[in-house]
Amino acid sequence: MVTLEQIQLAQNRLLGIAARTPLIRYFPPAPRQSAPADVKSADESMRGHLWLKAESLQPIGSFKLRGAYNKIASFTEQERQRGVISYSSGNHAQGVAYAARALGVKAIIVMPRNAPKIKMDSTAALGAEIVTVGPASAERWQKAEELARQHGYMIVPPYNDEQIIAGQGTVGIEILEDCRDVDLVLAPVGGGGLISGVSAAVKLSGSKAKVIGVEPELANDAQQSFRKGEIVELPAERVSSTLADGLRTQSVGRLNFEHMRNFVDDIISVTEAEIRTAMRRVILNGRIVAEPSGAVTFAAWLFHGDELPESKKAVAVVSGGNAEPQLLAQVLMEEG
Repeated sequence: MVTLEQIQLAQNRLLGIAARTPLIRYFPPAPRQSAPADVKSADESMRGHLWLKAESLQPIGSFKLRGAYNKIASFTEQERQRGVISYSSGNHAQGVAYAARALGVKAIIVMPRNAPKIKMDSTAALGAEIVTVGPASAERWQKAEELARQHGYMIVPPYNDEQIIAGQGTVGIEILEDCRDVDLVLAPVGGGGLISGVSAAVKLSGSKAKVIGVEPELANDAQQSFRKGEIVELPAERVSSTLADGLRTQSVGRLNFEHMRNFVDDIISVTEAEIRTAMRRVILNGRIVAEPSGAVTFAAWLFHGDELPESKKAVAVVSGGNAEPQLLAQVLMEEG
């Protein structure tokens, strides 16, 4: 289990590397907007205050830089000289590539062929060598393990690792420093690195805030696992169908699940229509860009208030903003 001291050490390592992203106050619009038929309506004016933790403003457009840099920085000089390898559908790939470049380390990233072009191009532009495989999560890590054995690369996993969790936990530390009396924190759940770190930081700091994970219904393995008390794995075909490409993991990591069981209060899921609406509303009313994976927390706030604890001051982590331009254009043209 990650300690508060590990998260604080990661915070020191990240000074001058990761941005200290702001909490942006969200002001709901006048209650005149209609939502699509498959999206539940919500009266936002009856809720407490909400702030958006804009991790989309990181140099790579997502929180993943935090964990990736902390992991690579923890290697010895000899280990770094061997090069690093990771596996990711996009944002972690960019995080590893950025961190490796900053530390002068060779990076190889295994990515699915269906990864968004904007993320694949950005990873290559940061100097990483890309190896592509099929859409299944297992294909990515198996190929990375194989190449690591062949070439001696150091593995930088996307979520199931203490140094990764500690790095992501710095998001939680910043939330508490900027909003000490926060009583509800919403964080996306993919493999579980972010929710593990944020929940550990919040609870180990002594905060009474509730920490709720959010994921797409089509990739709700974490919700099922949390409710069942054991890790549930979903088919690759199902999780690959969600718009939230950063949350297309078939199961959470074992270390992450341990943190969830100790520090997370609940996990809820949102629909694809709700994600699209949240993307549009956060741009039009929050004035920040969220990719589908980053919009799930805002979707939960907008449409699942009945599943959330009552709160006066809530923070929703907008984990990334690396959305395809074509998708953004489509979403902005939709109604609701």
